[in-house]
Amino acid sequence: MRTREFLSKVDHDRIVQAIREAERNTSGEIRVFVQRGKLKADPLIAAQRKFHRLGMHNTHERNAVLIFVVPRAHKFAVVGDKAIHEICGDEFWQGIVERMRKHFQNERFSDAMIEAVNEIGNVLARDFPKTPQDTNELPDDLIEQ
Repeated sequence: MRTREFLSKVDHDRIVQAIREAERNTSGEIRVFVQRGKLKADPLIAAQRKFHRLGMHNTHERNAVLIFVVPRAHKFAVVGDKAIHEICGDEFWQGIVERMRKHFQNERFSDAMIEAVNEIGNVLARDFPKTPQDTNELPDDLIEQ
């Protein structure tokens, strides 16, 4: 599917609102990145690279999470920084990816990303609750490049 077609079917506002709501209860940061064009690399490796290019590894508590989607290649991945990954592990991320895959197969793209954000947000809130000193370290917008 072409990225333009994918993006026309995505409810940007609902996704951004889900990110904001999820981050309301945590010091963690969640971002959604939609990459235009093709992808030759493994989606997990590409997501890890994008995670670093976006500076997501620079959060104070190392608890940022990236949902990385490449519609044209029909690939996606979820990457968590060191602190959240140590708590959740690969199995947690794979579970999110599998649930997203089911929604994507039914072209319920927004639902896939919103449910992933909600699930990640619940874990972040449990393990990294918001503190009075917490600031929003990363933008909440849906990134399209």
